[in-house]
Amino acid sequence: MISSELQKNILTGLDDGSIVPYLGSGVLADVRHAVTGAPMPATSDELIIAMNGGKPMAPKLMYEFPRAAMNIELKRGRSAVTKFLDATYTAPWTRSAVHDWLKALRPAYVIDINRDTQLLDSYAGIPHTLVLGCARLGGSDFRFKLFAHDGDHYNAIAPEQAAEGLPVLFKPMGAPKPQSTYIASDADYVDYITELMGGFAVPAFIKKLRVDKRYLFLGIRFNRDSERMVMSDLIYGAAASPAGWALIEKPTDKERRFLGKMGIEIVEGSVAELMGIEEVATC
Repeated sequence: MISSELQKNILTGLDDGSIVPYLGSGVLADVRHAVTGAPMPATSDELIIAMNGGKPMAPKLMYEFPRAAMNIELKRGRSAVTKFLDATYTAPWTRSAVHDWLKALRPAYVIDINRDTQLLDSYAGIPHTLVLGCARLGGSDFRFKLFAHDGDHYNAIAPEQAAEGLPVLFKPMGAPKPQSTYIASDADYVDYITELMGGFAVPAFIKKLRVDKRYLFLGIRFNRDSERMVMSDLIYGAAASPAGWALIEKPTDKERRFLGKMGIEIVEGSVAELMGIEEVATC
């Protein structure tokens, strides 16, 4: 249950930029294919089954999408994983309720660990800066690609060219546009997290921007190492406890321990409650 006071404080923080939304797969649970009506594959299991032609993979590969993606990469090449993700996220999809809600708010800084383009679409028409995570990139110490949106088009920029005062969209796991790049396989995650810990996966201007921020975790669970490791480095420099709030209706003991250590308060309420609308599907 989300108290009216907490709801008010969160909405105020989203509006003034002191609270940063952090989006997980659950925010896509109500998204459907515009033609077939099929749900968008968003969770780890859904992505694995979709990547494998609608069938589950071996139990050890079903544990986590990066493991399954690594298996496909080793057997069929990196291009097979990229083609699957491109085809998945460039298909016509309906909008999620959470993304429509955020579009109305347009927070100054958003982290989205999904690989779809709904967040980008929400900021279309207004200038903003986009950060896409990348891995195993030769010729550079950085593990990100930067783009400036002028209200019409994206243009690749160098870190020192990022304009101050514009909304910042950070998609650490990548996206199919404006340039297809993804963190997907185990090898990607190992490289990305290693460089994230070393400070090379976050642009300098975000390191300044994120100081003393609080975070609102929507549609994300913290039972697997990859989500926990990425999150702990991305929110480095967060405000003192509470460093934020995680909306999880039925948290596990493992999630309680991890989030407690991170100074994140668990709120056993739904995203729909926070948005003040009727219940929407969540993972």
